[in-house]
Amino acid sequence: MLALTENVTEIVKKLAEEVPEISALRIATEADGESLSVSPADHAETDDQVIQQDGATVFVDGRASELLADKVLDGGVDEEGNIQFALGQQA
Repeated sequence: MLALTENVTEIVKKLAEEVPEISALRIATEADGESLSVSPADHAETDDQVIQQDGATVFVDGRASELLADKVLDGGVDEEGNIQFALGQQA
């Protein structure tokens, strides 16, 4: 299962606090089947895996959960306030 870093859990919790319509992030597979998108979400879709960690929720669609099963999601916020994510291999 995809693991989340403390950075990502803090980002998700802050988004949920600041924008009430957002309760989670959703990671989904794009039409090409290999690219992923990350977007704010207010609910899980039918085939989503729900990851809850340290008060943060991330929904991962079925295909993406297969691709990310052995990965860890990290993130950060740059000086302009843009959120950036990175994937790494779980230890």
